[in-house]
Amino acid sequence: MKRSDFFYDLPKELIAQTPVEPRDSSRMLVIDRETGECSHRIFRDVTEYFREGDCLILNNTKVLPARMYGTRTDTGSVVEFLLLSRKNNDTWEVITGPGKKARVGHSFTFGDGSLTAEIIEVLPDGNRIAKFGFEGNFYEVIDKIGEMPLPHYITEKLEDKDRYQTVYAENEGSAAAPTAGLHFTPELMDKIREKGVEIGFVTLHVGLGTFRPVKADDIKDHHMHSEHYYLPAETAELINRTKANGGRVFAVGTTCCRTLESVATFTGEIREAEGDTDIFIYPGYEFKCIDCLITNFHLPESTLIMLVSAFCGYENTMNAYKIAVEEKYRFFSFGDACLICKN
Repeated sequence: MKRSDFFYDLPKELIAQTPVEPRDSSRMLVIDRETGECSHRIFRDVTEYFREGDCLILNNTKVLPARMYGTRTDTGSVVEFLLLSRKNNDTWEVITGPGKKARVGHSFTFGDGSLTAEIIEVLPDGNRIAKFGFEGNFYEVIDKIGEMPLPHYITEKLEDKDRYQTVYAENEGSAAAPTAGLHFTPELMDKIREKGVEIGFVTLHVGLGTFRPVKADDIKDHHMHSEHYYLPAETAELINRTKANGGRVFAVGTTCCRTLESVATFTGEIREAEGDTDIFIYPGYEFKCIDCLITNFHLPESTLIMLVSAFCGYENTMNAYKIAVEEKYRFFSFGDACLICKN
């Protein structure tokens, strides 16, 4: 298939700039996976689509306030650092801007001086390896001086950092939020449990590659970014028990979907596993684990809309997006939700 097959026209005013309050009051487009039939609900209505014996799997990664502004020690010029992935205790891969101000040997200071950095390597793709100096806990330091790394299409300032975190975020390491999970509240999760649905967690640390555009005309020529995941034994046991008893697996977000499908693809089963995945799911892929998908509306020609098309069917997906535009749903990270399931 061609990249252009996944294009749709999106008016700029439909790109959500701020989250709705409360979290579970966003709209939800429900798509029948088999027929493509669509219905319009509010997210808190998601409880009606669960049955006793189903399970709900969530990605409990926690977003780092990974964007930091500092100054170069020798010139005082302003530089931006964006943390991508931790290499060891005090060394990270980062994006710097402007890059010419961050060459090997250059040093920087951030905030009140509680964090310093030195560039020790420039990678082939232009990213840098930086060695940081600090006292105490690194994550506590950047929590004080860092900003949330909101996607480029969000131009309004986020007043509350927690609104770019899920309420169940636990394991720090993401450069972007698993945004389908932003719709859940603790109260809504309790109501889901009351229906006899068990909840399990996986961890996939979302990289900025999730926003990387597909440039290849033939989508099969696109190379996915790699992200680190962990599927705990208790979650694997929950999924296998659910399947054995005839229940359905609801995955929240493309990150959760990619974790479960990666393990099922790489190992041939659902079991405890940890590693890096660059799985690329597009139409023609045969799903091995998930039965229902909760997700947001994704960018045109992105790998995420390709994944949704693989799960829901290409025609069903593109028709649903057409309806969502006509009905003025809110799109992307702070936007509305989709539930894709068999009725």
